[in-house]
Amino acid sequence: MPDDPKLKIRCASGDDTDALLDIYAPYVEKTAITFEYSVPSHAEFAQRISHVLQRYPYLVALSGGEIVAYAYVSPFKERAAYDWAVETSIYVKQDHKRMGIGSRMYRALEDILKIQGILNMNACIAYPPEEDAFLTKDSVTFHTRMGFRMVGEFHDCGYKFGRWYDMVWMEKEIGKHLACQMPVKTFAAVLPEVADKLILS
Repeated sequence: MPDDPKLKIRCASGDDTDALLDIYAPYVEKTAITFEYSVPSHAEFAQRISHVLQRYPYLVALSGGEIVAYAYVSPFKERAAYDWAVETSIYVKQDHKRMGIGSRMYRALEDILKIQGILNMNACIAYPPEEDAFLTKDSVTFHTRMGFRMVGEFHDCGYKFGRWYDMVWMEKEIGKHLACQMPVKTFAAVLPEVADKLILS
Protein backbone atom coordinates (compact mmCIF):
# COMPACT_ATOMS: atom_id res chain seq x y z
CA MET A 1 0.00 0.00 0.00
CA PRO A 2 1.42 3.47 -0.87
CA ASP A 3 2.70 5.74 1.89
CA ASP A 4 0.25 8.13 3.52
CA PRO A 5 1.44 11.60 2.42
CA LYS A 6 -0.19 13.09 5.52
CA LEU A 7 1.82 10.91 7.91
CA LYS A 8 4.13 12.93 10.14
CA ILE A 9 6.99 11.62 12.25
CA ARG A 10 8.36 13.39 15.31
CA CYS A 11 10.33 12.69 18.44
CA ALA A 12 8.39 11.18 21.34
CA SER A 13 8.09 12.83 24.74
CA GLY A 14 6.70 11.95 28.13
CA ASP A 15 3.45 13.64 27.14
CA ASP A 16 2.89 10.80 24.65
CA THR A 17 2.94 8.09 27.30
CA ASP A 18 -0.82 7.43 27.45
CA ALA A 19 -1.15 7.29 23.65
CA LEU A 20 1.77 4.91 23.33
CA LEU A 21 0.47 2.69 26.11
CA ASP A 22 -2.86 2.51 24.29
CA ILE A 23 -1.00 1.16 21.25
CA TYR A 24 1.19 -1.21 23.24
CA ALA A 25 -1.42 -2.70 25.60
CA PRO A 26 -3.18 -4.91 22.99
CA TYR A 27 0.18 -6.38 21.99
CA VAL A 28 0.79 -7.39 25.61
CA GLU A 29 -2.71 -8.61 26.38
CA LYS A 30 -3.69 -10.27 23.10
CA THR A 31 -0.51 -11.29 21.26
CA ALA A 32 2.83 -13.02 21.70
CA ILE A 33 4.56 -10.34 19.63
CA THR A 34 5.94 -9.13 22.94
CA PHE A 35 6.77 -11.63 25.64
CA GLU A 36 5.86 -9.09 28.31
CA TYR A 37 3.00 -10.44 30.43
CA SER A 38 1.61 -7.26 32.05
CA VAL A 39 1.01 -3.80 30.63
CA PRO A 40 3.54 -1.40 32.20
CA SER A 41 2.37 1.39 34.45
CA HIS A 42 2.29 4.97 33.20
CA ALA A 43 5.35 5.82 35.31
CA GLU A 44 7.33 2.80 34.10
CA PHE A 45 6.54 3.47 30.44
CA ALA A 46 7.39 7.17 30.72
CA GLN A 47 10.72 6.19 32.26
CA ARG A 48 11.40 3.84 29.36
CA ILE A 49 10.83 6.66 26.87
CA SER A 50 13.11 9.01 28.80
CA HIS A 51 15.83 6.36 29.11
CA VAL A 52 15.89 5.68 25.36
CA LEU A 53 16.04 9.38 24.48
CA GLN A 54 19.23 9.80 26.49
CA ARG A 55 21.06 8.09 23.60
CA TYR A 56 18.74 7.12 20.77
CA PRO A 57 15.73 8.18 18.70
CA TYR A 58 12.26 7.37 19.98
CA LEU A 59 9.82 8.28 17.21
CA VAL A 60 6.05 8.56 16.94
CA ALA A 61 3.96 8.66 13.77
CA LEU A 62 0.91 10.89 13.52
CA SER A 63 -1.95 10.64 11.07
CA GLY A 64 -4.58 13.34 11.29
CA GLY A 65 -2.99 14.50 14.53
CA GLU A 66 -3.41 11.05 16.15
CA ILE A 67 -0.44 8.96 17.24
CA VAL A 68 -0.75 5.71 15.29
CA ALA A 69 2.67 4.09 15.78
CA TYR A 70 5.95 4.37 17.58
CA ALA A 71 9.45 3.04 17.00
CA TYR A 72 12.70 3.24 18.90
CA VAL A 73 16.04 1.55 19.39
CA SER A 74 17.89 0.36 22.46
CA PRO A 75 21.40 -0.98 23.06
CA PHE A 76 22.11 -4.35 21.50
CA LYS A 77 24.32 -4.98 24.53
CA GLU A 78 25.51 -2.53 27.18
CA ARG A 79 29.27 -3.13 26.90
CA ALA A 80 31.24 -0.48 25.02
CA ALA A 81 32.32 -2.79 22.21
CA TYR A 82 28.66 -3.03 21.14
CA ASP A 83 28.13 0.75 20.88
CA TRP A 84 27.70 0.61 17.10
CA ALA A 85 24.83 -1.90 17.25
CA VAL A 86 21.23 -1.35 18.35
CA GLU A 87 18.05 -3.37 18.80
CA THR A 88 14.98 -2.04 17.01
CA SER A 89 11.35 -2.05 18.16
CA ILE A 90 8.16 -0.89 16.44
CA TYR A 91 4.45 -0.99 17.30
CA VAL A 92 1.63 0.13 15.03
CA LYS A 93 -1.93 0.77 16.16
CA GLN A 94 -4.07 -2.27 15.35
CA ASP A 95 -6.36 -0.45 12.89
CA HIS A 96 -3.44 1.20 11.06
CA LYS A 97 -1.46 -1.87 10.04
CA ARG A 98 -0.56 -2.57 6.42
CA MET A 99 -0.65 1.12 5.52
CA GLY A 100 3.09 1.64 5.02
CA ILE A 101 3.56 3.27 8.43
CA GLY A 102 6.09 0.73 9.68
CA SER A 103 8.22 1.12 6.56
CA ARG A 104 8.20 4.92 6.86
CA MET A 105 9.23 4.77 10.51
CA TYR A 106 12.02 2.26 9.89
CA ARG A 107 13.41 4.39 7.07
CA ALA A 108 13.39 7.43 9.36
CA LEU A 109 15.08 5.44 12.12
CA GLU A 110 17.73 4.15 9.74
CA ASP A 111 18.48 7.62 8.41
CA ILE A 112 18.95 8.97 11.93
CA LEU A 113 21.03 6.02 13.08
CA LYS A 114 23.39 6.45 10.14
CA ILE A 115 23.99 10.06 11.15
CA GLN A 116 24.68 8.92 14.71
CA GLY A 117 27.27 6.47 13.41
CA ILE A 118 25.34 3.29 14.18
CA LEU A 119 26.39 0.40 11.92
CA ASN A 120 24.14 -2.54 12.81
CA MET A 121 20.38 -2.67 13.28
CA ASN A 122 19.25 -5.86 15.04
CA ALA A 123 15.71 -7.13 15.58
CA CYS A 124 14.70 -9.69 18.20
CA ILE A 125 11.45 -11.23 16.96
CA ALA A 126 9.01 -13.68 18.51
CA TYR A 127 8.51 -16.46 15.97
CA PRO A 128 5.89 -19.23 15.90
CA PRO A 129 6.79 -22.75 14.81
CA GLU A 130 3.24 -22.67 13.46
CA GLU A 131 1.17 -19.51 13.17
CA ASP A 132 -1.70 -19.21 15.62
CA ALA A 133 -4.18 -16.64 16.95
CA PHE A 134 -1.48 -14.94 19.02
CA LEU A 135 1.49 -14.82 16.66
CA THR A 136 2.18 -14.90 12.92
CA LYS A 137 5.37 -14.64 10.88
CA ASP A 138 4.44 -11.16 9.63
CA SER A 139 7.25 -9.44 11.54
CA VAL A 140 9.90 -11.59 9.87
CA THR A 141 8.32 -10.84 6.50
CA PHE A 142 8.35 -7.11 7.27
CA HIS A 143 11.98 -7.08 8.35
CA THR A 144 13.01 -9.12 5.31
CA ARG A 145 11.31 -6.53 3.13
CA MET A 146 13.23 -3.79 4.96
CA GLY A 147 16.55 -5.45 4.12
CA PHE A 148 17.18 -7.49 7.27
CA ARG A 149 18.52 -11.03 7.10
CA MET A 150 18.01 -13.95 9.44
CA VAL A 151 21.03 -14.71 11.61
CA GLY A 152 19.79 -17.01 14.37
CA GLU A 153 16.85 -18.88 15.90
CA PHE A 154 16.27 -19.98 19.50
CA HIS A 155 13.69 -22.70 19.99
CA ASP A 156 10.91 -22.91 22.60
CA CYS A 157 12.38 -20.05 24.61
CA GLY A 158 9.27 -17.90 25.15
CA TYR A 159 6.16 -19.12 26.99
CA LYS A 160 2.93 -17.15 26.75
CA PHE A 161 -0.77 -18.07 26.60
CA GLY A 162 0.10 -21.67 27.45
CA ARG A 163 2.24 -22.06 24.34
CA TRP A 164 5.95 -22.15 23.54
CA TYR A 165 7.39 -19.82 20.93
CA ASP A 166 10.74 -19.46 19.22
CA MET A 167 12.73 -16.26 18.97
CA VAL A 168 14.81 -15.15 16.00
CA TRP A 169 17.43 -12.49 15.46
CA MET A 170 17.60 -10.53 12.21
CA GLU A 171 20.17 -7.90 11.30
CA LYS A 172 20.85 -5.16 8.80
CA GLU A 173 24.24 -3.53 8.36
CA ILE A 174 23.81 0.18 7.56
CA GLY A 175 27.37 1.48 7.72
CA LYS A 176 30.96 0.67 6.92
CA HIS A 177 32.97 -1.14 9.61
CA LEU A 178 36.43 0.40 9.94
CA ALA A 179 39.60 -0.44 11.85
CA CYS A 180 39.47 3.03 13.46
CA GLN A 181 35.75 3.61 14.03
CA MET A 182 34.46 7.01 15.08
CA PRO A 183 32.47 7.11 18.34
CA VAL A 184 28.67 7.03 18.12
CA LYS A 185 26.91 10.37 18.60
CA THR A 186 23.90 10.74 20.88
CA PHE A 187 20.50 11.45 19.40
CA ALA A 188 20.49 14.92 21.01
CA ALA A 189 23.80 15.72 19.32
CA VAL A 190 22.47 14.98 15.83
CA LEU A 191 19.04 16.60 16.19
CA PRO A 192 20.05 19.66 14.10
CA GLU A 193 21.12 17.30 11.31
CA VAL A 194 17.91 15.23 11.33
CA ALA A 195 15.41 18.09 11.55
CA ASP A 196 14.40 17.58 7.93
CA LYS A 197 13.33 14.01 8.74
CA LEU A 198 11.08 14.99 11.66
CA ILE A 199 8.47 17.54 12.53
CA LEU A 200 9.84 19.32 15.56
CA SER A 201 6.59 20.30 17.26
